Amino acid sequence: MNENPADRIQDYLVFGEFGGVNPSIEDSSTFTFLSAERMKEVFQGRAEGCYLYSRHINPTDEYLARVMALMEASECAQITASGMSAISCVLLQLCNSGDEIISSRTIYGGTYALLKNFLPKLGITTHFVDITNLAEVMAKINSKTKVIYFESISNPLLEVADIPTLSKLANQYNLKIVVDNTFSPLMLSPIKLGADVVVYSLTKFVNGSSDCIAGSICSTRDFISSMRDVGSGACMLLGPVMDPMRAASIFKNMRTLHVRMVQHSKNALYLAENFTNLGIRVFYPGLPSHPQHELIKSLLNSDYGFGGMLTIDVKDEEIANNLMVKMQEELVGYFAVSLGFYKTLFSSPGTSTSSEIPKEEQERIGLSPGLVRFSVGIDHDIERTFERIKKSMKEVGVI
Repeated sequence: MNENPADRIQDYLVFGEFGGVNPSIEDSSTFTFLSAERMKEVFQGRAEGCYLYSRHINPTDEYLARVMALMEASECAQITASGMSAISCVLLQLCNSGDEIISSRTIYGGTYALLKNFLPKLGITTHFVDITNLAEVMAKINSKTKVIYFESISNPLLEVADIPTLSKLANQYNLKIVVDNTFSPLMLSPIKLGADVVVYSLTKFVNGSSDCIAGSICSTRDFISSMRDVGSGACMLLGPVMDPMRAASIFKNMRTLHVRMVQHSKNALYLAENFTNLGIRVFYPGLPSHPQHELIKSLLNSDYGFGGMLTIDVKDEEIANNLMVKMQEELVGYFAVSLGFYKTLFSSPGTSTSSEIPKEEQERIGLSPGLVRFSVGIDHDIERTFERIKKSMKEVGVI
């Protein structure tokens, strides 16, 4: 098997029913059987390649699951209806009432709210830590700990987790490492670095079109099978089903992911370097000034750069808001949440994607009200884009 994740995607050929270069779409919720015995086998998970009901697995969803598993070098994968459903199902599969989770303190706001506000209602407690501080992680491990959860590159401060070291620590205590790799598809391969489970919001870079909501879970065959179990599987019982029409669309978009990620990264590095030259505080792991710059260099797959996400701090919330409105007027991109689109998207994390985190906690972790998070697009002329941003910055008083 080729080691480059993009090559593994490119080498996965699926033919349509009549020999088409795109797979046929199985637009069916239920499937027929020629014998009662075969239905029983499928229902019990003992007949791979046969289908019962699309909440269990749909053939079109399975094509997408296979290509995700190939990209992540995992044994198996499950497609879900959103990134949050992927995260929720994994944690509910791994944890019972009374169990504890150790989580990075800088994560997507929806995930923070799930861990902080929702899971305690089920008796599951989360300790939030600086995931880059191994001693702090170790201090929270006890007999009730089941999972260490973090983002490979965190939202929105772009901290980089040392996956190999955290994996070794987890192995010592028989814990599971769950990694959200939404910011860094192809760039980082968490399972090869020691993660047990990798989750994605496919909504973002993987799909790349900002036209759907989708998620995935990559792990061992045994773990994915447990999530599909008709009696106890979180994916089966909670029902986060992906529509096959949308799964087919995401599958096709993945064929260009390697090209898009290279351009996202190239453009983001250009902006990060030029923002730095303007004297603006920049969070971007591709800069030598980033505290985990050398670490991420040691973890990256070759060819894909440091990613398309960067954050700047203009120190003041009103200035940040004025800047984003002005950049939209200047055609830099869209004042909108999410990421991975062809055009640059920008938002203020404290009042959007991280708004679920209380203000006092935002201050504690360094999430300034003046932050502006950029999902840098695949612009052909990034120098023109930078000039538009610079003009916007001058007009609102950033520089």
